[in-house]
Order: sequence, then structure tokens, then C-alpha cells
Amino acid sequence: MTPHINAKEEDIAKIVLAPGDPLRAKYIAENFLEDYKLVNTVRNILAYTGTYKGKEITVFSTGMGIPSMGIYCYELYKFYNVETIIRIGSCGAYSESLNLLDTILVKDSYTEGNFAKALNNKDCHLTHASEDVNDIIKQTGNEQNIKFVEGNVLCSECFDYYIEDINVLLNRLPAEFNITAAEMESFALFYTAEYLNKKAACLLTVVDSHYKKEELSAESREKSLNDMILLALESSLKI
Repeated sequence: MTPHINAKEEDIAKIVLAPGDPLRAKYIAENFLEDYKLVNTVRNILAYTGTYKGKEITVFSTGMGIPSMGIYCYELYKFYNVETIIRIGSCGAYSESLNLLDTILVKDSYTEGNFAKALNNKDCHLTHASEDVNDIIKQTGNEQNIKFVEGNVLCSECFDYYIEDINVLLNRLPAEFNITAAEMESFALFYTAEYLNKKAACLLTVVDSHYKKEELSAESREKSLNDMILLALESSLKI
């Protein structure tokens, strides 16, 4: 156990799906897993372990933001011997070509923050998903006819709806990184995985758009992300 996780080591699978929302973790367990049990309740960060088509999988919520993800992925990798974490989350589109409920497989994550400097004194602002895990997800998506696009994201420290002038932010993002969407956790996950010699990937569903002025309700965000969830679960069978 850790200060943030009260599960026993044997209660956590080697592969973890990581939604931010605890209720989304509950939804996934109830609708996709067999013989699942609740294995973490500290701070109501709910986690469930069960089986999907015979494979043991843990669904572990991580809360919102880089610091929260940084805590949970570090402890899962370091103290629970988790090998692979696939974040399954939501994002806002920064590309006109993206529509609501599109699924993005993240390649690179950029942050303006200093998570890396705080963790191990490195001046790093761009990090990457595990290439072999992404390859499995791409293969699985093609086999299962689950549509997705690959893209790079901004991992923000501020929810962009509250930013005083979003255009100032968009204009200062490095053009060479071709950032198509924004979320708040992937940098901490990818960087921690590389730091601890583990594996990480991130799938995101578009729930709002900077250009199209559309968004999904909180209930829809919780329950209408099944393509992404299925892609992560089916990919987990090959990891």
C-alpha cells in the first residue's frame, strides 16, 4: 500500500487502463469486465480489477491534471509492478478536422510546465508514448474496424475554457509539434513511464472543440466513449 492506494499488490494487474474520472472507471468495470472487484477507495479514486476475455486488467482512475496522474502512475509502476498503463481520457480539439467523439491515439505530448524538472531535474517539455504499445493499438484498431487518428497533444496545467485568451496560447505552441488537441495528464504518464523503464499509451475522445463550439455533457463524457474503451481493452489482450 501507499499513502494514496490501499490495494494489495496482488490486486493490481500488470496492465492498467487509466481514465481520469472515477465514475468512468466504475462504468467500465460494470459494463466490460467480468468478476471485477473494487480494489482502491482512497480519496474516492476508484479502481477495479477484473477480467476481459480472460485477461486480468485493472481500471484505475487518476483524477485530473499532471500532479494527480504523476502520483498514481508513479506508484502503480514503482510499488505495484505495473508494466503498462493506457490512459483513456477526454480532450478538446485544436484542429478543425476533428469532430466530437473522434478517437485520438497520442504520439507526442507537449507541456509548458516543469513536471520533468520537478521529478528528476530535467529540462524536458516533449515526451512520447511507447512505440510498441502504440503499434499494437493501431493494429487492433484496424482489425476491429475502430476508427482513430494519430496526433500530438498539449498537456495543459490550466483547463483551457478558463484561459483568458486561448488564441495567445495557440499562437505560442511550437508549430513543428503539430498539436491537434489538449488534455491534462499524458505528459506525466509518458515521462514517468520512460523514467521508470515502463510502458505507456494514451487514447483520447474529443468532447469539445475550439473551432466548432460544441461540447458533450458530463454524462455523455462518462458513458459515450465506448469506441475508445473497446480499443484499449482489445489492445490489452495483445500486451
